[in-house]
Amino acid sequence: MAAGTGGNRGRPDVDSVPPPIPVPVPAAWQRPYLNIFKHFRVEEWKRSAKEGDVAALTDTRLKGTIYRIRGSNPASSYLQLPRAGTQSLGLTGRYLYLLFRPLPRKHFLVHLDVTTEENQVVRISFSNLFKEFKSTATWLQFPFVCGAAKDSAGDPVSRRGASGAAPADVRWTCLVLDLPSILSLYLNRRYSHLRAVKLCSNLLVKNLCTSDLVFDPGVTFSKARHTDLACRGIAPMPREMAFPVPKGEKWHDLYDYIRFPSEGLKLPYNSIQRSCPSPAAGDGASEEPVRPPPPPVTLTRAVCDRLSLIHHITSPKAVPRRSPVITKSIPEVHLTAPRAVPAGHLVPEENQRLHSVGDTGQPPSAIHVCAHQRGGRNTPAVPASSEERLLPDPILKLRTIIGFGGCSTKWALWTQNNAAVVYPCHAVIVTLQLRTGEQRFFLGHTDKVSALAFNGSSTLLASAQAGPRGVGRLWDFRTGTCLAVFKTHVHSLWSLSFSRSGAVLCGVGRDGHGKTLVVVWNTAQVTRGGGVAVLAKAHTDMDIQALKIAFFDETRMVSCGRDNIRLWRVRSGALHSCPVNLGEYHSLDFTDLAFEEGPVAEQEPEDRALFVCSKSGHVLEVDYKNMSVRSARQLLPAQPREHGQEQAGSSSGPGIAINSISMSLTFCATGSEDGYVRLWPLDFSAVVLEAEHEAPVSSVCISPDSRKVLCSTAAGSLGYVDIQSRDYNTLMRSHKAPVLGFSVGGIRKQIATVSQDSTIRVWDLVSMQQLYDFAASEEAPCAVAFHPTWKILACGFDSGTVRTFSLAASNLLLEHKQHRTAITGLTFSPDGNFMFSSCLQGTLALYRCVAQKSHVLRVLGNVVARDAGSGWDALVVSGDSHLLAFVGPSKYVVTVMEACSLDELLRVDISILDLHSTVLDSAVRVCFGPVPQGELLVSTSSNKILVLDAKTGRLVREVSPMHKLTCSSFALSRDGQYLLTAGDKVIKVWDYRMRFDINFQVYIGHSEPVHQVAFTPDQQHVVSVGDAIFLWDFLAPVGARSPPARARSPTSARLPGPEGSSEKPKDVSETLRQTVPLPLLSSPPCLDISSAQQAGYQGIFSELDKEEEAGLPGSSRMVANRDRDASIFVVESDRNKELVRPKVRQESPRSPEKSTNEARKGTKTPKSQCSIRPDSYRHFTPRFKASVLPQSFLSPPAGSEVLKLKAVIGYNGNGRGNMVWNPDTGFFAYSCGCVIVVEDLHSGSQNHWLGHAEEISTLALSHDAQVLASASGKKDGDSHCQICIWSIPDGACTAELFHHETQVQAMAFSRDDKFLVTIGDYSDQTIALWSTYTYQLLLSTCVSEPVHDVAFSPVSHQDLACVGRGAVMFWLLEQQGAAVNLKVHQAPAPDVLGLVELTSLCYGTDTLLYSGTNSGQICVWDTETSCCFMTWEADEGEIGVLLCRHDRLVSGSNAKRIRLWAVGSVQELRLKGPDARSSSVLLEHEITLDGTIVSAAFDDSLEMGIVGTTAGTLWYINWLESTSIRLISGHKSKVTEVCFSPDESHCATCGEDGSVRVWALSSTELVVQFQVLNQSCQCLAWKPRPVGLWGAESQHVVAGYSDGTIRVFSVSRTEMELKMHPHSAALTAITYSTDGEMILSGGKDGLVAVSSPRTGMTIHVVADHKGSPITVLQCTRKQYHDFGVEGGELWLATSSDRRVSVWASDWLQDKCELLDWLSFPAPADPEGLDLPPSLAAFCPWEQDVLVYVGFGVQEEALFYNLRKKQVVRRVSLPAFATSLSLSPAAPFMALGFHARLLRLQPCPAGDPQDYAGHDDTVHLCRFAPSGRRLLTASHSAVLVWELTGS
Repeated sequence: MAAGTGGNRGRPDVDSVPPPIPVPVPAAWQRPYLNIFKHFRVEEWKRSAKEGDVAALTDTRLKGTIYRIRGSNPASSYLQLPRAGTQSLGLTGRYLYLLFRPLPRKHFLVHLDVTTEENQVVRISFSNLFKEFKSTATWLQFPFVCGAAKDSAGDPVSRRGASGAAPADVRWTCLVLDLPSILSLYLNRRYSHLRAVKLCSNLLVKNLCTSDLVFDPGVTFSKARHTDLACRGIAPMPREMAFPVPKGEKWHDLYDYIRFPSEGLKLPYNSIQRSCPSPAAGDGASEEPVRPPPPPVTLTRAVCDRLSLIHHITSPKAVPRRSPVITKSIPEVHLTAPRAVPAGHLVPEENQRLHSVGDTGQPPSAIHVCAHQRGGRNTPAVPASSEERLLPDPILKLRTIIGFGGCSTKWALWTQNNAAVVYPCHAVIVTLQLRTGEQRFFLGHTDKVSALAFNGSSTLLASAQAGPRGVGRLWDFRTGTCLAVFKTHVHSLWSLSFSRSGAVLCGVGRDGHGKTLVVVWNTAQVTRGGGVAVLAKAHTDMDIQALKIAFFDETRMVSCGRDNIRLWRVRSGALHSCPVNLGEYHSLDFTDLAFEEGPVAEQEPEDRALFVCSKSGHVLEVDYKNMSVRSARQLLPAQPREHGQEQAGSSSGPGIAINSISMSLTFCATGSEDGYVRLWPLDFSAVVLEAEHEAPVSSVCISPDSRKVLCSTAAGSLGYVDIQSRDYNTLMRSHKAPVLGFSVGGIRKQIATVSQDSTIRVWDLVSMQQLYDFAASEEAPCAVAFHPTWKILACGFDSGTVRTFSLAASNLLLEHKQHRTAITGLTFSPDGNFMFSSCLQGTLALYRCVAQKSHVLRVLGNVVARDAGSGWDALVVSGDSHLLAFVGPSKYVVTVMEACSLDELLRVDISILDLHSTVLDSAVRVCFGPVPQGELLVSTSSNKILVLDAKTGRLVREVSPMHKLTCSSFALSRDGQYLLTAGDKVIKVWDYRMRFDINFQVYIGHSEPVHQVAFTPDQQHVVSVGDAIFLWDFLAPVGARSPPARARSPTSARLPGPEGSSEKPKDVSETLRQTVPLPLLSSPPCLDISSAQQAGYQGIFSELDKEEEAGLPGSSRMVANRDRDASIFVVESDRNKELVRPKVRQESPRSPEKSTNEARKGTKTPKSQCSIRPDSYRHFTPRFKASVLPQSFLSPPAGSEVLKLKAVIGYNGNGRGNMVWNPDTGFFAYSCGCVIVVEDLHSGSQNHWLGHAEEISTLALSHDAQVLASASGKKDGDSHCQICIWSIPDGACTAELFHHETQVQAMAFSRDDKFLVTIGDYSDQTIALWSTYTYQLLLSTCVSEPVHDVAFSPVSHQDLACVGRGAVMFWLLEQQGAAVNLKVHQAPAPDVLGLVELTSLCYGTDTLLYSGTNSGQICVWDTETSCCFMTWEADEGEIGVLLCRHDRLVSGSNAKRIRLWAVGSVQELRLKGPDARSSSVLLEHEITLDGTIVSAAFDDSLEMGIVGTTAGTLWYINWLESTSIRLISGHKSKVTEVCFSPDESHCATCGEDGSVRVWALSSTELVVQFQVLNQSCQCLAWKPRPVGLWGAESQHVVAGYSDGTIRVFSVSRTEMELKMHPHSAALTAITYSTDGEMILSGGKDGLVAVSSPRTGMTIHVVADHKGSPITVLQCTRKQYHDFGVEGGELWLATSSDRRVSVWASDWLQDKCELLDWLSFPAPADPEGLDLPPSLAAFCPWEQDVLVYVGFGVQEEALFYNLRKKQVVRRVSLPAFATSLSLSPAAPFMALGFHARLLRLQPCPAGDPQDYAGHDDTVHLCRFAPSGRRLLTASHSAVLVWELTGS
């Protein structure tokens, strides 16, 4: 099998040889070799040609004639064979031998034209002029490195592999080019023959030969005769090709022998070897591949090209077969847990057996733990035998859910016993008993339930959830347990059907590509402990609305949909279908189907009736056997009869859509779009019974006993019709949108809710029935409040109106209009005497309630914070009705007023309470505590709850953090014992005094954010609202203190953190957790962790025994404990006993107030202790952006996009770890701004994943290369960073994760890809662990110091490590059921390193871990003992990247170096411990790049890889060849201008870094770069195509710089041709005249200069715009003779003062005349703001019109007619444009905006299309001359767009 196509993934066998590259057989006259110079008689110059200084000389040393070719220009001095370009040499020899010597200190060039078997000519060029490899389909350019004489000064150049001028003592060289291999390796083409040779100056040439043999100068004729070298194609050098060698000398000491490509490149996969100077290095073939010894002289060869490395990169890498590890001695260590052993490794028996756990009660996999003190002595930890927790557990029990549907309202099922119905409510499945009204819940889905199905006996329930991660569940309905969870393979599954036996389940939905997919599963083994298997699946283009399994045959199914009814059957593992012949009914839209009920055994399948309903009102009876329509009836035609009902059974007239149909033995039920449920006899002759609903009926289902008909509506109601009594019973109603808030009646068990569906509803909490429904036309309710004693309900609306309703009389009492904007707060005082309201404008109103009337007492303006949000707790009143509290007048202040008068009593500035925080903390919600305690609770934006003294404003204590995300609502029980908080879709119940180790319990059930949570007035229940209304039983005894409970705990402590790694959401059923969550203290403790130094012990943590702590008053959680901080513990040992005591802080004398503040600061969360950037470049800092996200975005309809993103030019060197590459699959991706670029390294084509709005900080690739994780900052309005999860096969974003508050520092997947760990930056300081199955947050913890890097162990998915300030933290994941716990041990860096930051890490072989420091050292750690046993000085700068594979290590630093280390001996040194010496670590290679190393990815052998730098470059690294080749490059600083070449094959960009870069658009590769130091290039233009002449010589680019100079560059000759200095100020705009003979340039001072590129002289200066910078210069060939002016060219100039001048010119006649002067009005310039630029352009599709955009009265584009002298059209814009370009081909206008928006505006009218992909202001837009492409720029990123259909 050929290399790169798969095959054996191990190392090839010893005797295997690579497949030969097919080469043509040379003609007989060309054998064994052909002397080209002799054969073509070069000296006669008849069949060859020469140009310039070419002469034949006699060389006395070589004893023969040589040819000297010299000259200053290689194109003007050359020797060419054959003479004419139309002729061909026709030489078919495989090898071309060139014997030459470059002239010293000169450059040379050689061209070889070869022909492929496809008759395509390919030019192969090599030169020491070339800096890097370049390639096209017809041209390969190789850099050539000239070798120097041995031991000369130039020799190091040769060793470094740097191209450039030949050294002074350059040697004669025999260059052997394997032409077939070059074409095969680099272009994948087959070689035919050599067509031509062109030898250009400056070089000496002795001879030129071709042959099919390898001639080796080191092989003599005698040696060749006595060996079998001839059989291997190796022969001694012929006399005509030989260099003379004096006696006693060696050929390789005098000359260079270079073979290219080297023979090693032909070996498969990773067996690539250096080229050997002698092909026959011995007398015989080697028995096994070995690395040849280095030759006496360092031989160099041309640098490999980019396509070659692509060939290696994308080829599957062979994994080296490692020899078994034979351990002679095993150190005495304590194993932590069974580790995964790699295949092929032998493990000693001692390592396969765990030590006895003892009597601790731990499972065998538990971790042995050891605690130790700072002194360094090991202390065996005494496990904590008990922990105090909040009781009872559970303290909440879910009682009732009010709601129905969520994803769909069509799924409601009967149980077989007719006693209950089953339906979904968002993510919960509810069983409702009809007789008692009790509910039972099935919990487990993580998204809304989209379909349900019962088997025939109702013992098995199947359910599926919505969302891209389609998951199905099978439940034991009797017990409520989940029997199986399976992937549905469907992204959006909308239908399920169970067979009667429960053995087969089928479903229909859409796959990831949007195609309809039918899947059939085998569920027969589920009840016996088996799994769910796919029986068959099939894609179909047919629409399917319903699919059901035939009750008489489990292998048969029927489906219906738009225009089709199909019969399905599973046969031989395949799913087949055939259509029913519908005849004239083929165009109906079918919605549901049902089989005729009846005896099963007495009828054949063809006799069964099948009924299908449609949206037209037709019901078709289908002949199952003949697959045809047996009869058809159109029901319910719209023909009214006497009583207003409709005549049924008619077959004419338009029908009403039937959404659902259900059959029984005696009748049929239909549900219609008109809201009616109708019962029919089986002949559909007349309506038997009907029931009307307020909304369309979604589904009907007849009960098994045929006595009831269950029906659901699109409005979210569920009920049933009792056929015998003809009664209708409503089971459930629900809001149609999320519930925003609620209020519970004080004396009645009623609750009022307000929802986004613009309704207010009142519910009975006992019966779950809706009592009232309020709605106002053209108004949306915002707030609701019950009066505590009267039957009055107050409602606030978005219009600012407050209305009070009487529930007893069901009428409106009063309407108040004191507010003008939406109501944000509404509440009554507990005594019922006052009502309060607030609005968005900050207005606060006080009302007096008398005789069920409310009268306004006082209105205050601007007292409530406008941006504080709305909610039930926006305004709160104390329990004694004396105090009112709210957030205002700003969000940083909490105000307390006297409730009866609104007199201000207290203001508390929340932002100054945290002195350590670098950001201002703001208040979110407020709540009063019990009256005797006089406390006010404030929740803040930093996710804390502050407890303040309501009279003095003094901070009493704080609890932080409460939730992973924000705390949306909280409430305190009346007795002050319990605190409720809501956030993150969960509810937490806290012990308010935080007295226990585990102070909270977590409850799940909501599928959307919880908007409000509160106790009922009787304190017996808890209500939470969000997606639905949840009523919980509160089981704690009210008024009694909860006694502490004892519980067994594992002998390991979980690291306290924000969510405690132990936090596990509680199931809303009564199932207890396996592990109890760790308490979330008011001040999360900073653990003092020391390292274990004694051999034989493993560093660990123990669970702290709290018995001693219980004796501490307040447990140090109150600020009153000033002298000691018991939240910081040190575990100390005294041989036989262990004490746990608070660590005493030494404080200097200070005032009591200052001491209190200091104590409070000491107990802050670790997250607030460090906001200073650590001394490490590893942390990502986003580039500052003044732009914001757009307020509106007009996405083009799918399939109608005009623009398509073709390529992105650039790599974000500001990211960290933002490049990934998998050598096995070839997947290669990197980030540029907010775009993820996925590039095919074979073709160079790009795919772009758009999902981020902010700059991407880091990427992580799963080990199976199927999932990519990307992280970016938070969007506008978001409080957390965004992490996107991408499916690599389809490029779709499958999940979005939000947890970290600032930036995501690093991410890593576990070895089995089950977990994803993410770490925040130095401001966030959190570590989060996610499940990759559901992407739910498993746990999160806060660390006291910044974390720089993280990595999972390659041998165990349970072990991971991270590095930070002076320490390595070793983590262990423990799973107990669904719970995941995290254990940690922190090992400090060796003292010899001093105070250092450990900045990077990677796992090595077995038990090794390498970490880098910011001072350049590398530390080696033993992961079993958690100690560092070896360090060495690895670099002069900080080491930010480490990669280890087997016995090699790669390090990258901010010294711009990447180094390769041999660390094979480190494993042996591990046994020596601290005595290990770093001298055994060898530096193999070193390469210096162009910037700090920020990302790296290598293959498994570390022989080649890709490295990213801060310079915005991705480099290919090949250690075998010591080469570094630029793969991806881009601008590091802001791009200031972009333009296309006239032929659109290239584009040019310039930037503030002073560079002008030319890119090939076909491959987006950098062709040439012109760099001017210490200057900024502000503008550029490409010379237009001259009339009648176009070629490479006319390719010129002109650029303007900040020093006022203009430079003209020749792209073809890659040199600067002209420099002019026409301006004294910086240039801001430049362009060519239409004929390219003049250069127009505009400066910052407003002057426009016209210069000649031929003479370099300025011939004209226009000063009309003086004083205002020129923004645009444009020339056009349009002629306007009507204007009475002369000139063949029109041009315009635009300045930033909103003025545009239009000129007619004829530069040859020195004529330039003003045609028009435009000045556009604008309001007064706002101070301190950067105004948008003034931009203008000639309209290509309207002859007399120019377009202008800029700052003005309106945000619009103006079309100005030059002939009419007026604005003829205005196009409204969403904002002021920052860039403008008009398409020359089609009437399109491209505009960029400050809001990161690119808009394509059709002209003169049409729907605009907005496009994303920019992470900053779109400041450049440029159409190509043909209008087929568009260039846009946003800071340093350049995006290339294609116009579809052009």
